[in-house]
Amino acid sequence: MKKQLSLFFSLLVLACSLASCSEGETYGDKKEKERNAIDDFLRDSAFNVIDEATFVNQGQQTFADRRQFVYLDRKGVYMQIVRPGCGDYIADGEQVNVLCKYTEYNILSKSFLSSNISSSRYYDKMLVSRTNATYTASFTFGVMYSTYGASVPAGWLAPLPYIKVGRQTSDDAEIARVRLIVPHTQGHASASSSVYPCFYDITYQRER
Repeated sequence: MKKQLSLFFSLLVLACSLASCSEGETYGDKKEKERNAIDDFLRDSAFNVIDEATFVNQGQQTFADRRQFVYLDRKGVYMQIVRPGCGDYIADGEQVNVLCKYTEYNILSKSFLSSNISSSRYYDKMLVSRTNATYTASFTFGVMYSTYGASVPAGWLAPLPYIKVGRQTSDDAEIARVRLIVPHTQGHASASSSVYPCFYDITYQRER
């Protein structure tokens, strides 16, 4: 009887160990799932990925009618500049309040997460500073601020060297609009901790 109980408990421990191993997921596994999700999203959306050399040769622009996204190698971010914006670039040494309208989509779970487009008068506000080629920012108001806190995802700052951040002062002066595929390493704390990529559609304009 004792031998039978001992064997039973040994088999039980082994079964639990095997179940734990099969259910466990390493960080490497999660990164691979993220990579596969991004690849599937690019393919299913029929996006055309170009490298930075092609982007530069095109005058640092992407062509939305060709469904182009440039892959920013150092950041791992995919960027499509829908509109380059009006006004001026953020100058070196400048600190400016930037107003954003956006939608956020979880590529891994294929679900919308957050947005502020329900009201034409409602924006997310971030205080952006530039020092040489480095941009830093903090949210001070809005849905992103209330959902994820003051820290701005690094991916949101990736377009700033390439877009003008001004205000619409005439019918043909359109504010900047960018689409981004942001991996967890360039995302907010929730994306970073859970390892999922997001797709963003964002406009950028200066506060008055």
